Amino acid sequence: MTELVVISYDDVETAEAARKKLFELSKEYYADIGDAVVAVADEHGKIHLRQMVNPWSLGMLSGSFWGLLVGLLFLNPLLGVAAGAAAGAIGGALSDFGIRDDFMKEVAAALSPGKAALFMMARNITSDRVASHLADFGGTVLRTNLSSTDEAKLRAHFDAAREEKKG
Repeated sequence: MTELVVISYDDVETAEAARKKLFELSKEYYADIGDAVVAVADEHGKIHLRQMVNPWSLGMLSGSFWGLLVGLLFLNPLLGVAAGAAAGAIGGALSDFGIRDDFMKEVAAALSPGKAALFMMARNITSDRVASHLADFGGTVLRTNLSSTDEAKLRAHFDAAREEKKG
């Protein structure tokens, strides 16, 4: 089952470091990451999303490739690359996968300026190893779709890490 977990942090650097650690744990097969986005509230309260994958550039890259192939067929590869890149960028902008942007902006609207939140969509996120590593960065669990038992375990890891840093 895919779980969604949202953790708030005091600054964007900490949220980015937690996301980086999540990717490292994913490489060690402790979590299967579907999406991981850092939402940042700027000094005016506007929410900016730092996506795991930029759909514009991904679409542009794949569009360029396919445009080059089609362009070679019609003996005009340069025009094919340009048309493919444009079409791919538009397609990439229109296709959003993972956690919905409007949901992230709605939840992140509660952030104070300068604060950040890490949105994770993953499998096996409740394993003790993942929870304890993410708890090392501090933060507060804002929202999850975990069962109440698993959510209590996750919150306990974060509370214990917070108490350890105080003491």
